[in-house]
Amino acid sequence: MTQLILAGDVGGTKTWLGLFAPDGHRPSVVEARRYPTLEFDSLMTMVAHFLKESEPSGQIVATCFGVAGPVRANVSRLTNVPWLVEGDEIGRQLDIAPVRLLNDLEAMARAIPVLDSEELIVVQTGTLVVGGNAALIAPGTGLGEAGIHAVGNQLIPMPSEGGLADFAARTPREFELVAMLSAHQKRVAMEDVISGPGLINLHNFTHRSNLCLNQLPPDEPDLQPTAITTSALSGNCAACVDTLDLFVSAFGAAAGNLALRSLATAGLYIGGGIAPQILTTLRNGRFIEAFVDKGPMRMLLEQVPIMVIREQQAALVGAALAARDLT
Repeated sequence: MTQLILAGDVGGTKTWLGLFAPDGHRPSVVEARRYPTLEFDSLMTMVAHFLKESEPSGQIVATCFGVAGPVRANVSRLTNVPWLVEGDEIGRQLDIAPVRLLNDLEAMARAIPVLDSEELIVVQTGTLVVGGNAALIAPGTGLGEAGIHAVGNQLIPMPSEGGLADFAARTPREFELVAMLSAHQKRVAMEDVISGPGLINLHNFTHRSNLCLNQLPPDEPDLQPTAITTSALSGNCAACVDTLDLFVSAFGAAAGNLALRSLATAGLYIGGGIAPQILTTLRNGRFIEAFVDKGPMRMLLEQVPIMVIREQQAALVGAALAARDLT
């Protein structure tokens, strides 16, 4: 019987599930489907639905899900989704054991060594140091970060919840933003600014005394971040342009902080759904200036290669690689 591995990338907005053949340098996809995450009441329900739809023609020998939350003892309570995900229980109930859970950024980081050049977009060429560390940052429904440490001749992903660390304001306007947000919440995390919901917060900040010339879809908050970036890139609404400028500057600063913490001389990778939509702004100088503006470390950061991951199923591929390791 043909052997298959099951993989998933479970995000706050959407989830990819896929069946792969566990062969070659990069597992080859047999079938993959995308689902709105919150249309299901649990990951187990979604996976059961996927298996019913796909009707696998082989035996599932191992499973891995990258999930948007911290993982302890193969269990994760997702950060932006009201789910408790238990890997062992899913394996038993659906007969797809062994099941491993990984943080979604760890899963995405595992895919980086197998990505082709056309799946990456260079933002800063830099000078890659062979044998150096790398790092990954990914704004989406939340903000994910992962270190990728060089151990021997391998790059080993190290998951984190760095996106939930405190947001560090750097400019008078960012201090003003923090004051506005602090009036309504106890603390301001990085993902309150650098994420899809963060774009909405920034939009509210820049439009306090300005009408938005491109109205956001009022009853569809998941579509609002894309509407904001589309409006900004069109240049029709000055306040939307200001919103994106603030976002890109804060994003560049956070990426530079991560590169310093990881000493990412082998590259800083950018994942998530937002970056490919705003490539022109990532390349216009504002992002890079905030990235390298670290005092005596400026010259070091000017040499860090920065690449946007174009492949939107990278975390799914990384989960498939981790599942294959279980066989």
